Amino acid sequence: MELWSKRRSSDPRLRLNAISPYYTMFPLAFPLRVLAGAERGWVLDPFCGRGTTNFAARLAGFPTVGVDINPIAVAIAQAKLASTTVHGVVERCQQILESEAPGDVPDGEFWSWCFHQKTLEDVCRLRQALSDVQTEEDIVLRALVLGVLHGPRNKGLPSYLSNQMPRTYATKPDAAVRYWKSRGIHPVYVDVLDVVRRRAEHVLSHVPDKVPGFVRLADSRTLAPEDFAMRFRYVITSPPYFGMKTYVSDHWLRHWFLGGPPYVDYASDPQLGRPSLLAFIEGLREVWTRVSQVCEPGALLVVRFGAIPSYEVDPIEVLRASLSGTPWKERRLCDAGSASNGRRQADQFQFVRSRATLEVDLYASLEEA
Repeated sequence: MELWSKRRSSDPRLRLNAISPYYTMFPLAFPLRVLAGAERGWVLDPFCGRGTTNFAARLAGFPTVGVDINPIAVAIAQAKLASTTVHGVVERCQQILESEAPGDVPDGEFWSWCFHQKTLEDVCRLRQALSDVQTEEDIVLRALVLGVLHGPRNKGLPSYLSNQMPRTYATKPDAAVRYWKSRGIHPVYVDVLDVVRRRAEHVLSHVPDKVPGFVRLADSRTLAPEDFAMRFRYVITSPPYFGMKTYVSDHWLRHWFLGGPPYVDYASDPQLGRPSLLAFIEGLREVWTRVSQVCEPGALLVVRFGAIPSYEVDPIEVLRASLSGTPWKERRLCDAGSASNGRRQADQFQFVRSRATLEVDLYASLEEA
């Protein structure tokens, strides 16, 4: 079953996987390769992020569950398992924009520079209506708006709702305002419904067949057998690398759209095992132990893991230490090469982020009691 190749990389079914950018991600080819030719069974990703494993499972026809502690990631990942139509999403968006009074519109220098006032009011209408999603149209619309909430301005029709910004992360307010002021870049009115319609027509043109599954907002260190009616045959995941601790603050504008505060909240980033390496390893070990309790005997665990240059740790040693004392037995270790978060459009704000280094894929199986 060859679901990924250069020839197939333009498959329109893959567009749903790009419904919203999320800068910490692994390539779709990784979980697809693991599932190629595998027997059917439930697939779990306890660090699902934007749902790449879950989307790969959907493409391959496997039932799947994702778990993540980040509400932004969960909102994006939930859309990867939803099924709806362009008409349904656009109709829902129009209904909200026509009927909802704009609630809790933030003010201040950043907001007046980031969005045209009418665009901001429409964004706030959507924020208010989608604070409690009830339908698959809501789920997909919410993820679509997260994807177009901020990004670069182009010469043609606008693709994003904000003034000039990076696409994959939100620049901090003071730096953003300085940038806009120094270049005299003022926000222009952007028709929210038009952007949503065009984006929906692209992303939802060919939605893959639906599979059983869901994505849950939770801390995988607390998973328990009673949380799931099923048992998992495959666990395919990539935990946060040690030292990566700005998920919420770098996505602060999307976090605001999901109900967070209208400012950068550095205290609301409950990432794994901060601040010490020992705490990080212990946190991972707790996840592997908890995951083993919701898996079938003989289940396969595949972990992609790496390191970032600013923290001099050996990812293989860290990963093996986290598996020590758990029921998982290492079977093989593969070099996954090097990876990078890329500049993430950083040249728009003239700074460069650090890049990831070595990555490995570790395969382990669940020993039977």
